[in-house]
Amino acid sequence: EVHFVRPGTETHRKRPPFACPPRFYSVMIATRSSSMLALLALLPAARALVHGTPGPIVTIPLDKQYVPVVRKNKTVSYKTAYFGKVHLGFPQQQAFTVVFDTGSGHLFLPSSRCETETCLKHRRYNRTQSETAQDINHEGHVVPANARVRDQVNIAYGTGEVTGEFVRETLCLFDHTGAANPQDSKACVPMRVITATELTKEPFNTFEFDGVLGLGLESLAVDPEFSFFSQLSKMNHLSQDRFGYFLSRTDEVASEISFGGHDVRRMASDLEWVPVHKPELGFWQLQVRSVSVAGEALPLCDDGDCVAIADTGTSLIGAPRQATQRLHWLLARKVPDDPAEIDCRTFPGPDLIFELANGVNITVGPEDYSRATAMRVVQNKTGTAQVICRASLLPVDGDEVLGPKAWILGEPVLRKYYTAYDWRHQQVGFALSKQPDAEEGASSTHSVIGAPPTEPP
Repeated sequence: EVHFVRPGTETHRKRPPFACPPRFYSVMIATRSSSMLALLALLPAARALVHGTPGPIVTIPLDKQYVPVVRKNKTVSYKTAYFGKVHLGFPQQQAFTVVFDTGSGHLFLPSSRCETETCLKHRRYNRTQSETAQDINHEGHVVPANARVRDQVNIAYGTGEVTGEFVRETLCLFDHTGAANPQDSKACVPMRVITATELTKEPFNTFEFDGVLGLGLESLAVDPEFSFFSQLSKMNHLSQDRFGYFLSRTDEVASEISFGGHDVRRMASDLEWVPVHKPELGFWQLQVRSVSVAGEALPLCDDGDCVAIADTGTSLIGAPRQATQRLHWLLARKVPDDPAEIDCRTFPGPDLIFELANGVNITVGPEDYSRATAMRVVQNKTGTAQVICRASLLPVDGDEVLGPKAWILGEPVLRKYYTAYDWRHQQVGFALSKQPDAEEGASSTHSVIGAPPTEPP
């Protein structure tokens, strides 16, 4: 839930409609005389210019962070986040780490005006150090730098909240400090930024990244100038209005995001394209013809009205809540001989298959959807134990916009498939990922934070 508020007005806030975690919420802009409603979603350093396609690709390596999920004093799993560097301001650019999130539409960063314990854990944007910064109101009009009262935004979502103000600033995909005219670079754009003056402890105390850069379609942003890729596409005349996303299977090799095209080095097959369904909603949303496990189709999608969101900000596969019980049952596997320890990601199981529009099939195996840790069930009467491997799924509650049959193609899908996001033609491409060889991986310039032990938790 998000409210943009002009001083002197009142807004009434309600909790978002989604559960665990609610990634979709509404945006309300309130003024003395008008209001506007839009839909939005939230939620996690350029290394090279690659000339493998028409026009350069700016490739940013992504750091990775593991956050343990603890139950009864035992780590049962890990949440993960991937984030890379962007640079703001001029002449001395300020560097920040951001989650590149296809499920949201805005950029927010902590402000130097925020001095809470949580903000002090992150890099903070200082607009006074930038000659290109302009203080603006929510409509984009410049306001005096010394204005005592400013328009603000309140972003509320499941476990936390961000409160901030607005600035128009130059953002670059790699460091342009010392450049004569960064505005002329294809890797830099002017855009509106939300500078956070308050961050709640949860989840920002836990994660290392500074902010979130939304890569949803233009209509997901309240104004096109908030949309980074919209600005990049309009102002820099890219030969390919695309970005590509690669998730590595090992911590030794960096995951990457590429702008200005897709990276053929990370593809083991040709791209298969699926058109965005209802692009006016702003999501990279795809039509789902069917979802099946081991040949059994889920009745939920028999009418062909299921949808799936390609979402780089979600670490699991999201399934409609009404389908999760059956799906868990179909994906569960009994492990013989009662082993003391087992990594369920290596234990055989059925494939989960999404049939998308254009006849594109996305197949996810047990190595991708399984919880690493098995569950041991003890029979009360006999005292015997049965070890069971289970899937790790995120229940998704429907809403009036996406409907009750929305799936989320999160990290397990994006790790198996390289995905390309075509802004101009509003389509998503899927190709099997090609992992870099050991020599290329050795040159990776990325960090891994909180890596778990090699054995499953």
